[in-house]
Order: sequence, then structure tokens, then C-alpha cells
Amino acid sequence: MYKAVGSRGSRVSRVVWMLEELGEPYEFVPVKLRSPEAYALNPSGKVPILVDDDFVLTDSAAICVYLAEKHADKGMGANPGLTGRAEMDSWMQFAQSEFEAPLWNKLRHRFILPSELRVDVGPAATHDFASEVDALDRRLGDKTYALGDRFSAIDVLLGEMGAWARAGKFQIASDRVNAYMDRVLSRPARTRAQAKCAPA
Repeated sequence: MYKAVGSRGSRVSRVVWMLEELGEPYEFVPVKLRSPEAYALNPSGKVPILVDDDFVLTDSAAICVYLAEKHADKGMGANPGLTGRAEMDSWMQFAQSEFEAPLWNKLRHRFILPSELRVDVGPAATHDFASEVDALDRRLGDKTYALGDRFSAIDVLLGEMGAWARAGKFQIASDRVNAYMDRVLSRPARTRAQAKCAPA
């Protein structure tokens, strides 16, 4: 049985959502960031962490791709062939390196960095996020999900990022992107995941 290791309210929610979508048995193991338990599994002490028997994997995007490929019969992975995998990689890198980056930058300067290093990045983060919303709007086009008519691991990541943006009062000035977020965030598997690992 899988173990999804992470702190409540962290990116472990993506892993738990993914496991709920796949219908695979798992245990949610709450541990704090940079705790002894986290360092025992990840040299950086960061979460989330997936434990699959003797295999330990970190990084939420890598975990979601791994689970999608391991359970390919569930249809949450890449399209077939080299180009399908490249498309998946492109989406995942866009999600983490571009779409999420302004959100993470603002969060770091609000809560995570030592107080003497914090600066007001709010205006820059808002500007950058608006640009990435425009990019997501164009990437989605008329598709229901990132890969077309099929919900995939990409939508898990983007959906959680969209929820984070909404909670942080970032404007999503795109009807298409808002409709997409409503669609993915209303999935029953996400509701179940939130009930298990959202902050108390």
C-alpha cells in the first residue's frame, strides 16, 4: 500500500488527490516540513513524499507522473509515444516553473523566509501570475482538460494551483481558466482528498 507523506495543507494534497482518482489504496502519513521524519525520507526535508514499498519518491509532479504511468490502465498519464511524453513533460514544467512560481514567490515572502529577508513581492507576483493565466488560457484553448477530453495528472497539479491562487486572492481574469478550475476542482476525488489532508 502506498504512503503519502506530508503536512496538512501542503502539496501532499496533489498526491492524495491523484491516489483518490486512481482508486488505489494508500495511507496518509502527516509529517511536518523539515521534521526528522521528513529528513529520514528526503535529504532536503521537504514534502510530499511517496513511499511505494522500498521505493521513495519526492516532488509532487514527479509523484503524479509516476503514479499515472504505473497505473496506465486508469488513463491519467501521457498520450502514447515520445511526443505524448514530451507533451506531458511540457505541461508539468509549465505548471511548476511558470504558473505556480508567482504564487510560491509571494508565499515565501509572506511566511517562509526569515523576516529580515522578506520584501513586498505582491505587485510583481500579481503581474506575473496574470501573464501565466493568459498563457494557460491560450494553452487550454477549447479543450476540456489539458490533454483534451481526458482528465490527467496534469489537471491535478493545475487544479491544486488554481485552488491555491483563489485562496490567496489572486485574480484569474479568464472565463475559460475559471471554468476549467471549477470543472477540475469539483471532482469527487478531490473532495475526498481535501477531507483527508486539508488543514484542520
